[in-house]
Amino acid sequence: MPDSSAFRPQIKIDRKQIALPSEHGSWGFLFEPIVASLAIGFSLPGVLIAIMTIGGFLARQPLKVLIIDRTGQRNAERARVAAGFIAIFAAIALIGFAGAILTGGLHPFVPFFIVLPLACVQIYFDGSRKSRGLLPEVFGAVTISSSAAAILLAAGFGWPPALALWLVMISRLIPSIIYVRNRLKLEKGKSFSLTAVVMTNAAAVITAGVLAYNGLASVLIPAMMILLLVRAVAGVSPNRRRLKAMKIGILEVVYGTLTVAAIIVGYYAGI
Repeated sequence: MPDSSAFRPQIKIDRKQIALPSEHGSWGFLFEPIVASLAIGFSLPGVLIAIMTIGGFLARQPLKVLIIDRTGQRNAERARVAAGFIAIFAAIALIGFAGAILTGGLHPFVPFFIVLPLACVQIYFDGSRKSRGLLPEVFGAVTISSSAAAILLAAGFGWPPALALWLVMISRLIPSIIYVRNRLKLEKGKSFSLTAVVMTNAAAVITAGVLAYNGLASVLIPAMMILLLVRAVAGVSPNRRRLKAMKIGILEVVYGTLTVAAIIVGYYAGI
């Protein structure tokens, strides 16, 4: 009898799709906290923590592919490629982790220990093919932004400024998630929540204002959050300019870059 496997459809293996996350906005979520914190508190342990964070971030996509593959189609070649990428990225993360411990001790890793349960929940959502839901995206923002606090702690900063920067990054990322999700719904003609957009961005303004008032953030930060509030309200208004998903994503990268610049300039200008 002929080998039946010869008649099975061959599944094309896209290595890029296995190795790199498809959510382009996630790259901004990765680098905004890292760039801002290293610019304020540069240190060797901080650089190593950044390397560890990047390695862990990159390992997530092939891990998701591997989990889904093992519970679904079970394509041996795809699983092999995913496992290879996991090994590479995990090695990068492990090198950063070991180096950071040797040069800075365990203390800077406390923020990562705090968000570890959220990271585990994210892995569960990844394996359940629900990683694009609101909850895993919010958890992801809180988890990835913890790198900002860890890097500042590694540079010798105390807990108040470290937590303040972490809170600033959360105040930037979560309202962005809410805005983009609702903006995309609006562009597709679906129902959206103006209240969620306004409330989350207004909360970011208030949070930044409180931090600035207490000397834990530059006055440029609440000013930037007000700008983000204006862009969010304008973006879901009837008078908005219709944009495709890619353009909306690119604009968010621009706003993220401006936020990081405001953090850095405000810190060194002492305002």
